[in-house]
Amino acid sequence: MNDTTIPAAPRTGTPRLRFVVQKHWARSLHYDFRLEIGTALVSWAVPKGPSKDSKVKRLAIHVEDHPLDYLLFEETLPEGEYGAGEVIVWDYGDFEMVGPAGIDAAVALRDGIMRFALYGTKLRGQWTVLKTRMGKGTRENWLLQKVDDEFAEADYNPETEPASALSGKVPRGRP
Repeated sequence: MNDTTIPAAPRTGTPRLRFVVQKHWARSLHYDFRLEIGTALVSWAVPKGPSKDSKVKRLAIHVEDHPLDYLLFEETLPEGEYGAGEVIVWDYGDFEMVGPAGIDAAVALRDGIMRFALYGTKLRGQWTVLKTRMGKGTRENWLLQKVDDEFAEADYNPETEPASALSGKVPRGRP
């Protein structure tokens, strides 16, 4: 675990929590989007990665929570282990809930709609994650979407920024 400090952002009076986006080459490449809520990292697998294009909605599959000490995890998980493959910290920083006064991240999660501002090294500005009724599987499907603000970027592809925001490493991924 790397002890790198998460960059601070201007305070607005709303409590700030941490987030991370880990790029993960497991069975297939995906991005793990994680928000610190309570004592865990609430997590979504985003197959195509987050888009800064406000017109793009990305599937975000709600997966198991991870412990907070996983926040800056970056290494290769060996074959035979759960999630085997390379993991980098694609982006990290902190976030705050936006919207009605007193909105709480745990309440928003339970209600199925979260609107928050990210203060990361790559992802900034407001975002929404919305629970959908799509799919009939065992996992909840959500949509992750950038709000149209000064940080929105048309036609954005996360693959244009391949390096780790933590170490600068550009991983090999799967052959």
